[in-house]
Amino acid sequence: MTVLIDTPLWPKHGTVWAHLVSDASIAELQAFADRTGLPPRSFDLDHYDVPVERYEELVAAGAVPVEPRELVRRLRASGLRVTPRERRERRASA
Repeated sequence: MTVLIDTPLWPKHGTVWAHLVSDASIAELQAFADRTGLPPRSFDLDHYDVPVERYEELVAAGAVPVEPRELVRRLRASGLRVTPRERRERRASA
């Protein structure tokens, strides 16, 4: 079981963002997020969006840095990946 964080590369809202995922379970991911004080609003179905300002802190707390492609590969392999279609459908029904 591993919590992974990719390289902060994604610009939005005046900062750059990384993604935090688990390769084992959403429960593991949410426990890590709770322990490190990530706000629930940063959860997006299969990952947390985290600003570059939190990156080093999350790595120090145990998140394993990986390249974005590796993060997606591991998320898909875990079976936890929410596809763009599933994401649209879930948001439409919410």
